[in-house]
Amino acid sequence: MADAVIVVALLLVAVSATAAVAVRDPVRQALVLAVLGVVLAVLFTVLQAPDVALSQLAVGSALTPLLLLLAVHKVKRRGRKEGRHR
Repeated sequence: MADAVIVVALLLVAVSATAAVAVRDPVRQALVLAVLGVVLAVLFTVLQAPDVALSQLAVGSALTPLLLLLAVHKVKRRGRKEGRHR
């Protein structure tokens, strides 16, 4: 039973990682990266590493996608400002 759960978690990781690479829009990439972080946290929990899972939830599913979204927002805003001055 435990092996089946590990295989399912690994498949979910593979699918979400592939989706993160395949998506072209940076905002959607950040959202898929957040999903990947949650799936990795589930995998770490299944593998009995709850401390790593909590770290993954905090950094991989919350902080990193948030920073990416803020950076994309700032770049888009800067591009709009520079476009007006031309």
